[in-house]
Formats: sequence, structure tokens, C-alpha cells
Amino acid sequence: MGISDEKCISLTTFRRSGEGVPSPVWVEAVSDGRIGFWTSMGTGKTKRIKNDPHVTVQACDMRGRLKDGSSAVSGTAELIQGGPLFDEVQRKVKAKYGWQARVAHLMGNLALKRRGLTYGDTVVLIRLDD
Repeated sequence: MGISDEKCISLTTFRRSGEGVPSPVWVEAVSDGRIGFWTSMGTGKTKRIKNDPHVTVQACDMRGRLKDGSSAVSGTAELIQGGPLFDEVQRKVKAKYGWQARVAHLMGNLALKRRGLTYGDTVVLIRLDD
């Protein structure tokens, strides 16, 4: 079972100080060999990825608790806001998570509207290191 088969992964991005900041995210395999998920431009994780694209991922539960026996894998993240891979990730996440994805999208937009952000307007693509 690969990391993209997990229901949720812990994505760790890094502050300028080097401190890791973990966030649980949904994940899906992408046709070009990367894994991807959606988020909003302007969130902490996107700001940290812009500053330093090095990330780690590890299997976790929906609350971010790491799965026993799992190990962290390093990778390089890229932010995209359109194009075929953006559409592919959006489609695959909706198919994998079904009604949960629709509810998350609705709740995310309501929560982020005050901050002027749009939920799901950005896809993060991660190429895992060998």
C-alpha cells in the first residue's frame, strides 16, 4: 500500500526557523507520479511551501495522529492553481472522499470567506524522494 492509498497523511512544511509544522490532509495519486491534495492559497502551509518546497509526508488519521509503523517520506512540493493536473486532483479527491469532500468544500469556503480566501483554489503536488 502506497502513501496515496492512505485516507489521510500528515504533511509537514517548514518555517524559516526550520521548525516543522504538521497538517493532516487528504491525498490522491496523480498521473505524473506525484501525489496531490487541494488547499487554499494564503494558508500557512502554502506560504511555507513558497518559502521552502521541501516537505515530509507520513500516514496519519484524520486528527493528524501518526499511524504506528509508518515512516516519514521526504519530497518536494509545487503549488498550482489551474491546468490538467489541477483538474485531475480536484476530480480524484471528490471521487475518493465523496460527500465528505463536498461538505469540506462548503465548510472551508464559509470559514475562509472572512479572510478573503477560497477553499480548494490551489492544488499541492508532491514528488516524493526515492
